[in-house]
Amino acid sequence: MQKLDLLYEGKAKKVYKTDDSDLCIFEYKDDATAFNGEKKGSFEGKGIINNKMANLIFTLLEKDGVKTHLVKEIDDRQTLVKKVKIIPLEVIVRNVAAGSFSKRYGVKEGEKLNISTLEFSYKNDALGDPLINSYHAIALGIASEKDIEKIKEIAFKVNESLNKIFSQIGIKLIDFKIEVGFDSEGNIILSDEISPDTCRLWDAETNKKLDKDRFRFDLGEFGDVYHEVYNRLKEKYANL
Repeated sequence: MQKLDLLYEGKAKKVYKTDDSDLCIFEYKDDATAFNGEKKGSFEGKGIINNKMANLIFTLLEKDGVKTHLVKEIDDRQTLVKKVKIIPLEVIVRNVAAGSFSKRYGVKEGEKLNISTLEFSYKNDALGDPLINSYHAIALGIASEKDIEKIKEIAFKVNESLNKIFSQIGIKLIDFKIEVGFDSEGNIILSDEISPDTCRLWDAETNKKLDKDRFRFDLGEFGDVYHEVYNRLKEKYANL
């Protein structure tokens, strides 16, 4: 597989064309951002950890029936993926009140929600990725009603699977965001990554934060907790 031109550079990764029009290469960077890119940082090896962790989680999700863009890991930083036309929605699932949800609704952080809930935000940096509902998404032509139903189905299936994956390694899944898009056959599949960049993860016993909130709020141990989550996953699921 030949790596060709850079298609896109985001906050955490670069995406390259290949000589197969249906496939791309993700190259993970060590960069970290928060607050819509206003805060920037990094730690050495972050891209390697996120690449390997996302691929392990996507492999587990595939085994549980979730279709993803993953094809194969190329090396420590690069992964071959299916080319996906991303639907410009961040799909957010929340199990426990935290972050902006707590601030917006005046709910104490750490309070378990009566049901897992879903939010959409419109992926538009210029607008600050505003929250929208499904009617807005349909009205703006972002997705059809059928697409929205499929996205909801994927999101809650991912939530079910991730809760199982993380509970087995002593971690609580507080919330997460995913991206989805259309593959070459028109199917909506899971894309981007799942890692401590995209999830809130707390230790099940101590409630220690094991995710990017340590960078957002200067809590220290930013790189350490990424290593910890990956090592727990690797130890439990090494025999895939």
